Amino acid sequence: MHAFKKKYYFLIQSIKDIDLSIIKKYKKIIIIYRNFGVKDNISEIFKFRMKCKLKLIKFFIANNIYLANLIKADGIYISAHNRSLKFLNYKKSNFEIIGSAHNFKEIELKKRQGCKKILLSRLFLVDYKKREKTLGIIKFNQYSLDIPNTLIPLGGIKISNLNKTKCVNSEGIALLSEIKKKPAKIINRLF
Repeated sequence: MHAFKKKYYFLIQSIKDIDLSIIKKYKKIIIIYRNFGVKDNISEIFKFRMKCKLKLIKFFIANNIYLANLIKADGIYISAHNRSLKFLNYKKSNFEIIGSAHNFKEIELKKRQGCKKILLSRLFLVDYKKREKTLGIIKFNQYSLDIPNTLIPLGGIKISNLNKTKCVNSEGIALLSEIKKKPAKIINRLF
């Protein structure tokens, strides 16, 4: 079965995490580069950005306005831990702003930061934090009723539970670890 959505958000920590040649449906993909502790060369990031642009894939940089400007990214991704309001200056520019949150309080902060879309985390159980609470489909859908067309589910979405995302009231889904582990399998299932 396929899990058809309008948009797919792939969160990567290195440009080596994803092979752009396996992506066929271009306009549906948004890649968010979260460079936590990884030292990718700026020229390599720029080349990757240009490949994304040629394939009509939107490319966002996490928490780094300088790098986003330097490589002419499509926008900024503000992580849940980033509480700064300095991104308001970019609200009216060409930059799109995407954020992430774990609860309603963080969602309100992301709205104040100017985020058009908010990745709401943990839809399902994740491997690395098994004791953390998850939202589940029902609670996520309740949140999305309060904030229509804004929330995107993130966390624990795997090949094994991909069909469940059809029940999620959202225009897209966001993938983190599964896109790194099994990129070809998950991409084939998405389209």
